[in-house]
Amino acid sequence: MTVGELFLESISTGVITPAELNWITAQQARFSRVEEATALRLGRLLDQGDIQLGCRLPAARTRHDAVREQWIEPLGRRRHRRGTPAEFTIL
Repeated sequence: MTVGELFLESISTGVITPAELNWITAQQARFSRVEEATALRLGRLLDQGDIQLGCRLPAARTRHDAVREQWIEPLGRRRHRRGTPAEFTIL
């Protein structure tokens, strides 16, 4: 991991994790001038509220949740509804 990669990931997701902040503080003595400037910019974005401290959800998990909510759950609710077969209509 580099400061640049961490900066781009944080900017794109709007989130930085506590582990990433710990890494920055542990490595800051080894930073070049450019890396120091990047870390300072990251800190300012945190102070402004543009980047939040938290965790990132993997994209696959988010996609799976959307599919479950939009497709699987509605089908399951209709299928398990109580009633006689005459109540169900085919569209």
